[in-house]
Amino acid sequence: MKKISPVIWEIPTSVKKGMRVPARIIATEKLLKEMDDGVWEQVTNVACLPGIVSYAFCMPDGHWGYGFPIGGVAAFDPEEGVISPGGIGFDINCGMRLLTTNLKVKEVLPKLVELVDFLFQTIPAGVGSRGFVKLNLKEFKELMEGGARWCLDHDFAWDKDLENIEEQGRISGADPAKVSQRAKERGMHQIGTLGSGNHYLEVQKVAQIFDPSVASRLGISQVGQITVMIHCGSRGLGHQVGTDYLRIFGEAMEKYGLEVPDRQLACAPFKSKEGQDYYAAMAAAANMAFANRQVITHHVREVFARIFDRSAQDLGMNLVYDVTHNIAKIEEHKWKMDSGQWKMEKLLVHRKGATRSFPGQPVILGGSMETGSYLLVGTEKALETTFGSTAHGSGRTMSRTQAQKMVRGQDLQKTMREHGIYIRTASYSGLAEEAGFAYKNIAEVVEAVEEAGLSRKVASFTPIGNIKG
Repeated sequence: MKKISPVIWEIPTSVKKGMRVPARIIATEKLLKEMDDGVWEQVTNVACLPGIVSYAFCMPDGHWGYGFPIGGVAAFDPEEGVISPGGIGFDINCGMRLLTTNLKVKEVLPKLVELVDFLFQTIPAGVGSRGFVKLNLKEFKELMEGGARWCLDHDFAWDKDLENIEEQGRISGADPAKVSQRAKERGMHQIGTLGSGNHYLEVQKVAQIFDPSVASRLGISQVGQITVMIHCGSRGLGHQVGTDYLRIFGEAMEKYGLEVPDRQLACAPFKSKEGQDYYAAMAAAANMAFANRQVITHHVREVFARIFDRSAQDLGMNLVYDVTHNIAKIEEHKWKMDSGQWKMEKLLVHRKGATRSFPGQPVILGGSMETGSYLLVGTEKALETTFGSTAHGSGRTMSRTQAQKMVRGQDLQKTMREHGIYIRTASYSGLAEEAGFAYKNIAEVVEAVEEAGLSRKVASFTPIGNIKG
């Protein structure tokens, strides 16, 4: 492994037979030492995929995942390259969104328990949870095509919300006909739900402001200001789409004579019928996820309005941004070829547990429910070095099973309350899985992406209330 800079480490193609490009890991030395062995194995496996260009990347929050490491980024020539569900994840368009308010922490604390309890009653959470938006199959197909635009047409969004969502809340090319009936059945009753795992809705206070000018432009005005962060995705729909197409791709690989070092990297040529079908189904699931977070936002605004007896507009509940971290998209990028010359072309960029980081665009890095989160902005350097990509959060350091062995959910809930965080959960075992000690230090992850020039700090937040599945 070659040290390119204090936070960039390169694994050359000579390390593993079949590597078409080098692999690069973005991390401080401390984070690098803490990464599990799966990261090294998986990021070099990704470097073997047909049509990959430049490098296979892993971000500082990286850890073992399915196929790609969590934190994996790879760009492919759309004419010669492949698309792989393992490079996107089962929870298609799992993402983050951040809302502002003009409330101060001293106004919220006396009503915090009432607020969090009401949020918990209003926004279904947990495995198999069902939402309050009732749709028939025709309406659900319209939602899969329209994404957040569907929400605007059905009074679940404000006009300006769409301006502050990646791709304006709609990935083009979605085709519900490419989504199986089973996937539709799993997803159509889950609009406006959090789900389980590391998904959450968090009431936060601004802890620090690092760039007052940019923070002000994004609606962050002072320390102690209350914000709301939402983390969830496409629920059962996305999981079923991934499951369906991994099976289809297993057969397609034989058909197209493709070989990969790990069967979890099952793929198909992007231009093939199977590749195009998956992309259309993935886009449909991604649009459902945008709509899901938008409906949750609608309910959050209603709850705040009722608890504080003011309209959501009067409370300044604006959307800062909504960014996805499990997606593949066609984007135009400039990249450096082996000859040293720069080439501008359209590429199929996979981001799995990694966030887009375009110049000036808000970037949301969610931390553990015990620590805090960050708002950053993207940079030109990210475009030049990682196809406009950065980290997505703190990243796990231990498995969910390990975390459960170390703490009981009831005890963790009590400890968090003593530390000023009121939490409601649908599952105590699920709560134990998400204990803060199971995650990397979010400040160190942020330090790494800032040192690498991939994003710049704007503000940080600490939790005061949380609902989880």
